[in-house]
Amino acid sequence: MTLSAQNEPKIAVLSGNQPAQPGGGPRAAIYVRVSTEEQAQHGFSLKGQEEALKNYCLALGYQIFKIYKDEGKSAKDLKHRPAMQEMLQDAEQQAFSAIFIYKLDRFSRSLKDLILTIEKLKEWQVDFVSLQDRIETASASGKLMFHIISAFAEFERNIIGERTSFGMERKTMEGGIVTKPPFGYKMNNKKLEIDLEKSSQLAEIIKQFLGTDISLNKLAKKFDLSVNGLKKILANQTYLGQVKFAGETRAGSHQALISKETFKQIQDKLGSKWTIQ
Repeated sequence: MTLSAQNEPKIAVLSGNQPAQPGGGPRAAIYVRVSTEEQAQHGFSLKGQEEALKNYCLALGYQIFKIYKDEGKSAKDLKHRPAMQEMLQDAEQQAFSAIFIYKLDRFSRSLKDLILTIEKLKEWQVDFVSLQDRIETASASGKLMFHIISAFAEFERNIIGERTSFGMERKTMEGGIVTKPPFGYKMNNKKLEIDLEKSSQLAEIIKQFLGTDISLNKLAKKFDLSVNGLKKILANQTYLGQVKFAGETRAGSHQALISKETFKQIQDKLGSKWTIQ
């Protein structure tokens, strides 16, 4: 049943972070979006979405915290929608307990963005309600749908993780490196190359480490490094022309900076009772 303008109840709209009045019901955010083309072709006006969502919020006993509007914005991504970003920041701060949208494609047309964003809302304990799609997370059936969406989010993350892991493993099998370049190297066209300036500093670090009694602390300070950073440099097998991933070491496609004999001497000294002074 449609409410006429004359009989339409008044709706309380809270501004900013104004707290809800006692007994006034939970706070809700309304999000509306339309692109110029959509409004012209399909009549998805901001005003139409807004009025329908106001009435729906009122029927469910919510107070409206704020209405977030993105006019003339594409649904391709979330990052370039100012009102969307503002609403998500407020959601993280738990400024309201539910987000109401007119239809899922008003929120996002990317399934990945939709799933991952709803997963964040779950972490922030903010409900999600889509009027036209009959999706909400306040009831038992709605929570079930929310869990299904969350399961898809976990599935999406696992797929991304597997693809990333597979890509990294394949790259190491081909001799490539999957971490940032170690001290003494640089990346050029996704390949590891020797950095002449830093590699000469590396040679000096090794020379002083093996040839003097300087402490790790003093040696690190001398080359503007942390002690842990220095230890990682001295123990890094990348300098042997090797790459390591998931506990396996393979021959790399880059040029070695340290010989096996020198590397063994470094490890022997690191493994001894070397004091940090």
